[in-house]
Amino acid sequence: MSGAARKKRVLVVDDQPRVTRFVEIFLKLKGFDVISTTSGREAQELVVSRQPDIMLLDIIMPEMDGFEVMRRLRTFSRLPVIAISASPGKHRGAEAIGADDFLPKPFQTEDMLKRINRLLGM
Repeated sequence: MSGAARKKRVLVVDDQPRVTRFVEIFLKLKGFDVISTTSGREAQELVVSRQPDIMLLDIIMPEMDGFEVMRRLRTFSRLPVIAISASPGKHRGAEAIGADDFLPKPFQTEDMLKRINRLLGM
């Protein structure tokens, strides 16, 4: 398959497996190639090894939170990132460290899809 015909790849990072699975299923049904993890550390590895087109990144996670993932990511990548969090106060912090958009939890799947499509230029 040529690069132009390849499905857009979304990396979903959330420490809640049910949220990750729900988003993964929804996006696959919408035609995306989806990879997911519940670990910030693994997310960094997946950015390098799987080269996603965009990342959905939960901010509040154990071990390595989304802010730390973003700080490290921005040292080597301009991958579009939509930060997600149930804490609305995290919005400014996420933007300050390089998130391209912020999606408050709970969110509507169609709103998430619109934001992904906008950032991917679709």
